[in-house]
Amino acid sequence: MKNGDTPETTRSLTLRDVSEASGVSEMTVSRVLRNRGDVSKETRKKVLDAAKRLGYVPNKIAGALASKRVNLVAVVIPSMSNMVFPEVMSSISAELEDTELQPVVGLTNYVPEQEEKVLYEMLSWRPSGVIVAGLEHTEASRAMLRNAGIPVVEIMDVDGEPIDTAVGISHRRAGRMMAQAILKAGYEHIGFLGTKMPLDHRARKRFEGFTEALAKAGCEIEDQEFYSGGSALKKGREMTQAMLERSPDLDFLYFSNDMIGAGGLLYLREQGIDIPGQIGLAGFNGVELLDGLPQQLATMDACRTEIGAIAARIIADRTSGQESEYGKRVELTPKIQYGETLKR
Repeated sequence: MKNGDTPETTRSLTLRDVSEASGVSEMTVSRVLRNRGDVSKETRKKVLDAAKRLGYVPNKIAGALASKRVNLVAVVIPSMSNMVFPEVMSSISAELEDTELQPVVGLTNYVPEQEEKVLYEMLSWRPSGVIVAGLEHTEASRAMLRNAGIPVVEIMDVDGEPIDTAVGISHRRAGRMMAQAILKAGYEHIGFLGTKMPLDHRARKRFEGFTEALAKAGCEIEDQEFYSGGSALKKGREMTQAMLERSPDLDFLYFSNDMIGAGGLLYLREQGIDIPGQIGLAGFNGVELLDGLPQQLATMDACRTEIGAIAARIIADRTSGQESEYGKRVELTPKIQYGETLKR
């Protein structure tokens, strides 16, 4: 774990900031943002452009509460169908259980513009903090998060510069670690299969770290299969079949996640292929739901339970005025689980 200096919370933007940036009176700014009153198109555009540029979000509860904050923590994640994120949500909820804070979730489906919409709506209710998956956002989303005036914790990834605080693993490091383990086991002809590519930035970074480590050892990926949709056993089977029909000499398949890896495992067993002797397999995430497979899939623990708990603790500490023990970047170390599909 690497801890730096604790970041300072920034000031929340006001109508006056938008007024000064647009050259329009505060009263007119208020009318535009509430979509009321007779305001010219030119003036309306000035105000809306300035608000978006600044990352200003209207306060829907201004004046209703003395604190102008609600005891909600906005949790913005890509999906609830991906088994990883429900586990993250559970650990966040458990950590906040003894506080006044309550997590509320918004889903983005890995689409940056959807994340922007979700953040806009959630921040307009002035939550006490934000936990958001990933470090990559639109400029408008970054502006909103930077100027929200509340703790912001970006989770799952530390390969980049956080807006406020980041808690996660280095996915490039995770990719390098898996490549080194595969090469050490004696595999030479390697294929990569990934879903939600390229929208899943964390999977992309693992792929980059994986290929970098292979190249350093004088090896390269011989085939790759990307799918823009979600993860499913069926898709893993289909991708594995397609890849081996193209490249029958492959002796290892590295999957971007455990779900498609499990589909590949089931397909190969049906074909009577020796695993890990003829072909080795590995996934990512360490999903416990797949422990019932006929062979335990090699994978990597993504530290998601610890990530969720630490992120919630940071929000709770900073909201209560306590000094957090964590700094700007908290990096956890993933661990390889060799299972029964990767030779030791």
